[in-house]
Amino acid sequence: MKGFYRSKYTTPSGEVRYAAVTQFEATDARRAFPCWDEPAIKATFDISLVVPKDRVALSNMNVIDRKPYPDDENVVEVKFARTPVMSTYLVAFVVGEYDFVETRSKDGVCVRVYTPVGKAEQGKFALEVAAKTLPFYKDYFNVPYPLPKIDLIAIADFAAGAMENWGLVTYRETALLIDSKNSCSSSRQWVALVVGHELAHQWFGNLVTMEWWTHLWLNEGFASWIEYLCVDHCFPEYDIWTQFVSADYTRAQELDALDNSHPIEVSVGHPSEVDEIFDAISYSKGASVIRMLHDYIGDKDFKKGMNMYLTKFQQKNAATEDLWECLESASGKPIAAVMNTWTKQMGFPLIYVEAEQVEDDRILKLSQRKFCASGPYVGEDCPQWMVPITISTSEDPNHAKLKILMDKPEMNIVLKNVKPDQWVKLNLGTVGFYRTQYSSAMLESLLPGIRDLSLPPVDRLGLQNDLFSLARAGIISTVEVLKVMEAFVNEPNYTVWSDLSCNLGILSTLLSHTDFYEEIQEFVKDVFSPIGERLGWDPKPGEGHLDALLRGLVLGKLGKAGHKATLEEARRRFKDHVEGKQILSADLRSPVYLTVLKHGDGTTLDIMIKLHKQADMQEEKNRIERVLGATLSPELIQKVLTFALSEEVRPQDTVSVIGGVAGGSKHGRKAAWKFIKENWEELYNRYQGGFLISRLIKLSVEGFAVDKMAGEVKAFFESHPAPSAERTIQQCCENILLNAAWLKRDAESIHQYLLQRKASPPTV
Repeated sequence: MKGFYRSKYTTPSGEVRYAAVTQFEATDARRAFPCWDEPAIKATFDISLVVPKDRVALSNMNVIDRKPYPDDENVVEVKFARTPVMSTYLVAFVVGEYDFVETRSKDGVCVRVYTPVGKAEQGKFALEVAAKTLPFYKDYFNVPYPLPKIDLIAIADFAAGAMENWGLVTYRETALLIDSKNSCSSSRQWVALVVGHELAHQWFGNLVTMEWWTHLWLNEGFASWIEYLCVDHCFPEYDIWTQFVSADYTRAQELDALDNSHPIEVSVGHPSEVDEIFDAISYSKGASVIRMLHDYIGDKDFKKGMNMYLTKFQQKNAATEDLWECLESASGKPIAAVMNTWTKQMGFPLIYVEAEQVEDDRILKLSQRKFCASGPYVGEDCPQWMVPITISTSEDPNHAKLKILMDKPEMNIVLKNVKPDQWVKLNLGTVGFYRTQYSSAMLESLLPGIRDLSLPPVDRLGLQNDLFSLARAGIISTVEVLKVMEAFVNEPNYTVWSDLSCNLGILSTLLSHTDFYEEIQEFVKDVFSPIGERLGWDPKPGEGHLDALLRGLVLGKLGKAGHKATLEEARRRFKDHVEGKQILSADLRSPVYLTVLKHGDGTTLDIMIKLHKQADMQEEKNRIERVLGATLSPELIQKVLTFALSEEVRPQDTVSVIGGVAGGSKHGRKAAWKFIKENWEELYNRYQGGFLISRLIKLSVEGFAVDKMAGEVKAFFESHPAPSAERTIQQCCENILLNAAWLKRDAESIHQYLLQRKASPPTV
């Protein structure tokens, strides 16, 4: 799926055909035509395509001429307008059969969404988002969209989520197509975010391009931040900024605490090193530090600086320093000095804080050290950061009482007029890219704020996530965190539950290596059943997007853990769905499919594979592919793995099937790893060292928790090299060793705690 390649699709009548499509980023324009294939060597492009006359032909620009081809009456020559000065990796062309929907944005740009034939309706949601987004960015940057048109097109075989080619943005079908009946709420949200991300690149990346791949993070980090700003503008009811913390911020911190992380800015020499940096550091940490920077500068000056940057460098290239310079002159703050500590060194700080009441004031003592996944930082020169710190109190939990820049290892701060019974919290809104460790007295005073919801949702989430990470790193005990998790019984917020659920999932995977795995399932059921009962199965009047997401999450969690009532209801609804009596709503499908498969047999798996075959939408196929791994018996697991490499599964989706098996059960993990080793050649050739190979490796081995597995993984890849996944492999081995250490350290105390809970259930 690189360069100029063919993408397979099936016509409505069932015939297999091919479209010709491109994917050039990072270094594959050279596969299609000879060129200086580097981002700083820009040119204009005059493109013409000679194509069958019944096919749609698209490129970056609008068509200016279409004339018969002299040698063949079935063929036409289509000529496109000259592009602006641009980089090779953004050139694109597509030839195939497509329908489209179109509109004009309020600033007069022609917007089209191209869909598979017969599915134009499914392009309407993305069209609406795109038409709202273009004017939003034009106003935000105060720079008009530079081309006459923009096309968004769904491509059947596509490795990335989407690609921001200037004026012709390509997408996986699942990142663009929405069906009013068969698409779930999370798919709508995903489409809105991806459209927002790719359209932001039309300015930030396409009009102004990074000087070299070292600065890739500027493109990706920025677009990954502003996509949320844009979705928040279009869909305020999504509460999307809270979701950012769970989706990007915590994910980046998890990776960045490893010894095998890397700085945001990486020197890049060989093309395989470019593939390697399309990771959570460039995207998610990049977005997180830009969010922190935006908060530190303030929206008005940030916009002013962005406009200077885009105006000064339009149709040219820029480096990280150029952006800092513009933001510095707009804000008058020491942007470069602060940001260099976040982009040029890897990792982030753990801020330790203790407090003392002196008359009417609270004195805080802060110290920073690098946060490491393996425990307290040991070593001579501890790196330091310039950390924008916000402090709030229970008097006004939503506003900062104080903002400071922590530019040294230790600091004392006086908070005036804080009563002894008020709590004090660092990192309001979980915006600063650091973790916080409170003295036990400070923590004690914060915990009631979780139960009574006086702490804002994003602060409840951040507090729980920090504690979980501290336990994982062995700085506090895991039992402490389990106790805090039980305080979330009244939690109404989807994203807080989503993060809690992720962490419990990590713990479940860890404890699948013990003989008390069932006990942790009991704990999961206890934590999730009150909210499950409150929500029920069917939407209530007046509910919205977030309720739908929460219901799917909770039912899936309960069903997977074997909650009796949930399992029975899921089986009943699944039967009605399969028999066509009552079709499951799209939001309930994933949790129901997962539940019946995990507690089902060969017949259940056969029915699922049949549903997969019948599904017309790629979203439904993907939904099924992701849960197949929940099946438990060894021979069925083998069947799922074989299915993953079959013609039935699109090449980019094989990864999630195998990953689902690895994450589904202890046996699945072993079977998936064995399967990858046995089919390595085919898998490696299929992905040619792109980022999908890294994702495959990560999903399939990171759940192991035995020291010797790290050695085995390392040895396998020494004899089967995968250059673009080298760093991922090191990170996986490090994670396996960390899991093993965590298990040794805490398994016994967790077991004791779970047994003791059973003996005397907590009063809620």
